[in-house]
Amino acid sequence: MPFINIKLTDSGVTKTQKEELIRRTTQLLTDVLDKPSSTTHVVIEEINTDNWGVGGKSISEIRSNKLD
Repeated sequence: MPFINIKLTDSGVTKTQKEELIRRTTQLLTDVLDKPSSTTHVVIEEINTDNWGVGGKSISEIRSNKLD
């Protein structure tokens, strides 16, 4: 039973995009690993940009600096 966990920031990803991520990720495991889609689990975790950091700065801070 494959389990895929996708982590994204919680800004700008639509319900339709998430549905497509689930569909395509499931299909990828079916195609590459010959895993049945009925046993493939995909979880999408949305993380607030204040809680995700890169290079010592939160994504919120990085994005706000780009607007300056």
